[in-house]
Amino acid sequence: MNHPFLPLELVFNPNWWYQTAGISFDESFYLDPAARIRNDVTMRRVLWQRYGDLGLGEADPQPRPVIGSLHVAGGFVIPALLGAQIRFAPDAAPQPLPRRLTADEIDALEKPDLRTAWPMNLLVDQMNALESRYGHVVGDLNTDGLLNAAYHFYGEDLFADFYLAPERVTRLLALIGELIVDVALIIRSRTGSCSVSVNRMVERVDPAMFLHANCSVQMISPASYRALHLPAEQAMARRIQPFGIHHCGSNLHKVAAAYAELQPAMVDVGWGSDVAAVAASLPDTFLNLRLSPVRMLRNTPREIIQDTEYLLQAAGGLDRAGLCCINMDYGTPDDNIFAMAEVVERYRRYGG
Repeated sequence: MNHPFLPLELVFNPNWWYQTAGISFDESFYLDPAARIRNDVTMRRVLWQRYGDLGLGEADPQPRPVIGSLHVAGGFVIPALLGAQIRFAPDAAPQPLPRRLTADEIDALEKPDLRTAWPMNLLVDQMNALESRYGHVVGDLNTDGLLNAAYHFYGEDLFADFYLAPERVTRLLALIGELIVDVALIIRSRTGSCSVSVNRMVERVDPAMFLHANCSVQMISPASYRALHLPAEQAMARRIQPFGIHHCGSNLHKVAAAYAELQPAMVDVGWGSDVAAVAASLPDTFLNLRLSPVRMLRNTPREIIQDTEYLLQAAGGLDRAGLCCINMDYGTPDDNIFAMAEVVERYRRYGG
């Protein structure tokens, strides 16, 4: 890793961009090259105008051949490849619609052919066209996570079958894991990155890193994670390195020891997790400390300063730590963002 001391990243929710910059997150935002490039320029310019002093954005952004936005998260590609319909909205992230499969249909599910399956067939053609025109391609796609994707097809029975039909869950997670890595490797081979769209901190730490989205791991027990989920991730990690884990839940400390078996290069530390315990379990891992976007929206600058201080002090050695706040809503006070940034700058002056 070769990152600046205590990097800081901010990511705003689509409703923030819609209200602030008039950007619509309809299907064209993700799948129309001209719209993607135009919106990318706007987003870099808006970030500079509002938060340039924090190192965000560009003063004079020029069009670039972007295949996936580097400024928002939207993990719809994997569910779409598996057959889920996707609902797009002007002011929200794309939402895969549940496609409840029967047990027999889950058992018969197979990986799609990425050469012909939507939207990868479309995106690969677009990468070819962009590379022909510009000579290269930038950006990546949010490849989501095992449980996140499985739930769209399985529903709540997924969690019961961790106990009632573990062999079915094992097969499904393995299939989804293979598909996720297939997509990530295709994108990284073309752009050099595959997970900046999962968390922008990846760009600061190692752009080539794969970051697996474990949002739903907080919904299963540590024992279930170790028995059925961890083996699928181990298979993924054997195929793609560096391997990192996005964990936005408040219980990271409960699975950190199991995560250590993956030797992750970076782990997102969800707000509410016991940061000191996580640091002890993952002594060689870059910890991306996550502030609460809800508290950032509703609380006072003084409280945000206290939140930031808590995270930085609990993390211990800050040479392997960064700070972020992800998916902030429209209405989040700039005073809160600058209060957080001032704390980070103070720690940089005395600890960098």
